[in-house]
Amino acid sequence: MAQSQTASPHVAQTVRDYDLPAGPLAATLNRISREAGIALTAGAATLENRNAAAVRGRMRAEQALERALTGSGLELVPTGPGSYTLRLAAPSPDAAMLSAVTVSAAIGTATERTGSYVARSTSTATRLELSQRETPQSVSVVTRAMMDDFSLTSVNDMLASVTGVNVELVESDRTYFSIRGFEVSNFLVDGIGLPFATGDQLGDIDTAPYDRVEVLRGANGLLASIGNPAGTVNFVRKRPTRELQASAAVTFGSWQNRRIDGDFSSALDEDGRWRGRLIVAAQEKDSHLDRYSLDKKLFSAIVEHDIDTDTLLAIGHSQQRNRPKGTLWGALPLRYSDGTPTHYERSASSAARWAYWNSDDTQTFAELNHRLNDRWQAKATLLRRSLESDGELFYVYGTPDRETGTGLFSWPSKYGHTERQWTADVNLTGTVALGGHEHELVFGISRSKSDNWLHSRDDDTHLPLTESEMLAGSFPRPAFDVGLSDHADFVNRRDSVYAAGRFSLTSDLKLLAGANLSRVTSSGVQYGAVHDYRETRTTPYLGVVYDIDRHHSAYASYAEIFNPQHQITQSGSVLEPIEGRNLEAGIKGEWFERRLNGSLAVFRTDQKNTAEYDGFSAGRSYYRGVNASSQGFEIDMAGRIGSTWDINAGYTQFSLKDEDGRDVRTHVPRRTLRLSTVARVPGLHGFKVGATVKWQSEIHRAEASAITSRQDAYALLDLMASYDISPTLNVTAKLNNATDRKYLSSLFWSQSFYGAPRNASLTLNWKY
Repeated sequence: MAQSQTASPHVAQTVRDYDLPAGPLAATLNRISREAGIALTAGAATLENRNAAAVRGRMRAEQALERALTGSGLELVPTGPGSYTLRLAAPSPDAAMLSAVTVSAAIGTATERTGSYVARSTSTATRLELSQRETPQSVSVVTRAMMDDFSLTSVNDMLASVTGVNVELVESDRTYFSIRGFEVSNFLVDGIGLPFATGDQLGDIDTAPYDRVEVLRGANGLLASIGNPAGTVNFVRKRPTRELQASAAVTFGSWQNRRIDGDFSSALDEDGRWRGRLIVAAQEKDSHLDRYSLDKKLFSAIVEHDIDTDTLLAIGHSQQRNRPKGTLWGALPLRYSDGTPTHYERSASSAARWAYWNSDDTQTFAELNHRLNDRWQAKATLLRRSLESDGELFYVYGTPDRETGTGLFSWPSKYGHTERQWTADVNLTGTVALGGHEHELVFGISRSKSDNWLHSRDDDTHLPLTESEMLAGSFPRPAFDVGLSDHADFVNRRDSVYAAGRFSLTSDLKLLAGANLSRVTSSGVQYGAVHDYRETRTTPYLGVVYDIDRHHSAYASYAEIFNPQHQITQSGSVLEPIEGRNLEAGIKGEWFERRLNGSLAVFRTDQKNTAEYDGFSAGRSYYRGVNASSQGFEIDMAGRIGSTWDINAGYTQFSLKDEDGRDVRTHVPRRTLRLSTVARVPGLHGFKVGATVKWQSEIHRAEASAITSRQDAYALLDLMASYDISPTLNVTAKLNNATDRKYLSSLFWSQSFYGAPRNASLTLNWKY
C-alpha cells in the first residue's frame, strides 16, 4: 500500500516512489506522471484538479490521461469541474491497488505555492496550452516563486530580470520597454488586451494579482494581432482555489518604504461550486530622488462558479491607484553648453515641488468556459479596462552654462489622459484524430474598441531659470488658467478572426500553422493632426518543432505583425503603421524531470517605419520613421538544478541597423545578461540565499553638433536571504545595488536621471 504522502500537484512523481507492483496500473501511472505532470498521494481513487482550472485550460492533461489509460482497463469519469474518478472498465490484475492511490493532476498551470521557477505550459504564442519546449518561439516565464524570492512587486523590477528585456526608466512614472532592440507595446492580461495607446506605461504596475508573467520574444501577430514585433508580455491572474489559503506580508525598506500585502482564497459554499479570491496591497515610500514620493493602493477580487460539471463562470474586478508627488516630466540635462557632460548627485531631480502625476488602472472581466465534449471546449471573455491619469507637470529644456547655470527654460503643463478599452474574445479549442495522430486546433474571433481623450494646459512657459533653481524644484506653480493648449480625441477599433493548429506529422515532428485577419480603424484628432487610418492585414504564423530525443527539440518559426502608430512627425502628420516580421530557430531542452528548461535561439527581426524620437518643439515630441533589422542570438535557462538550486538566467546579443547598415536606436544595449539564482543552504533547514545580476553593454545617444552622451557598461548586483521561521512564517532580506553603482537610468531621450543607490528591505511573510 502506498505511504501517506502529499506531493506538489505540479511535480511529477514516479510510481516507484509509492512501492506499486509492476503491471498495467503501474505502467499507466508511469505514463500519467511522464505525459501529464501528475502527482500521486495516498487516499481514495480520485483525480482532482486542485486549482479548479479544468475548463479554463486546454484539457491537455485530461487528454494525456485518457490516452495513457488506453489498454489499462481503467477509464476517466468526470465528477465535477476539475475532478475525475478512475473507474474500472474491465477486470484488471491491479484493480485492488486502486483504492490506495489518489491521482492529483497538474491540469491547472498555476505556479504559486509550487516553489518552481518553471511553468508547466504557456499560451501567449498561439492560445494553445503548450510547454515552452513545444512552443517554436522564445518564451520566458517569471513565476510567483521568483517574484516572491526577490520581492519583485513592481513590473519594472520584474521585467528587468527577464532575458532580452530592456526597461527604459525615462521618468519617475513613465516607462518604455524593449525586446531585441524594439519597443514592446503589447501588455495582455490572461491573453486579452490592446497595445498601449501612447506606447508607454504610466505608473507602476503591481505584480500582486498575478500568478506568473509570460514574456514572448518576437512577433505575435497570431494572438495579439497588432503591436510591435519585439514581443508580448502576458500577465496571468491568480485564481480562486477550493482549499482555504491565505497569506500576508509586511515590508519595510530604505527611504521610508512601507508595504502591506494580503491574499485570501477559499470555497464560498460547502461543495466548492462557488469560490472567491481577494487580493489587496498598499505601499507608501519616498525615494532617492529629491521631492519624490509614491502612495500606491491595489484591490483585486475574483469569483468563480461551477454552473454545472462542464461550465465555469468567472467574474473579476481590480483597481490600482498610484499617487506620486514630485514627479519627473523629462529629466536632467546631459550636457553643458560647452559640450561637457553634466554630473549631478544621484538624488538630483528637475521636478517641481508641486508636480504630481496620478494614474488609475481599473479592470473588470467576465469569462465563460464550457466543455462541449471530451475533445472540444469553448471560451468567451469580455474585458473592460480604464486607464486614467492626470497631473501638473514641470518640464525643463535648454542647456545650462557651466559657470553661471543659466540657459534653462520652463514648460509647466496641466495634463490629463483617459483611455477606455473594451475587448471581447470567443474561441474554440479542441483536438481531432487524423492519420493516426492527434491534432490540436483553435479558432477565434476578437473585437475591441479603445476611446482616448488627452488634453493639456500650458502656462508660464519659456521663462528662464538657473540650474540651481531647477535642482531645488522651486519654480512656482502656475495658475493653469490660460485655456486649452492641445488635445486629442480619437477612437481605435480592431476586429480579428484567427485560427491555428498544432499538427502531428509524426510522433516526433509537429507543425504549427495559423493566421490572423484583422481590420484596424481609427478616427478623430491627435494634437491638431487627423488621427485617421484604416488597415486590413493578414498576419501568418508558421512553426515547426522536431523532438531530437526525450530531452531536446529543434524548432524554427516565422511570424508577422503590424501596428498603426500614434506618433507625430515634425510636420504634424501621423507616422505610417509599423510592419514587422520575425524569423527564429533554435534548440530547446527539458531536464531533471521537466524541472529545468533551456533554449538557444538565433533570430532576425525586421521592422519597417519604427518611430524614433527626433526632437521637441511647440510643447510636444516629434518622431521619424526608421527601417531597421535586429539579428542575434539568445541563451535562456530557468528551473531547478538538482534539489537545492533554482535559476533564471539569460544572455542576449544582437545588432540593430537601418537599411543603409548604420547603427540605430543606440540607446538600447546590444548585449545584456540576466541572472537570478537561489540556493538552499545545506544543513540549515529553511534557509536560502540568492543573487540577481543585471548587466548591460555600453549605450550612447548622438546629440546636435556631433555631441554624444554615453553610459558605460555596468552591472547591478542584488542580494537576498530568506529564512523559514516556521512552516507558516518567513523573513526575507534584500540588498539592492549592493556595489552602489552610479548609472543613468536611460538614454531614450536627451535627458536622464540616476538609478537608485544601495538600498535594502525586510519582509515578513505569513502563509496558511
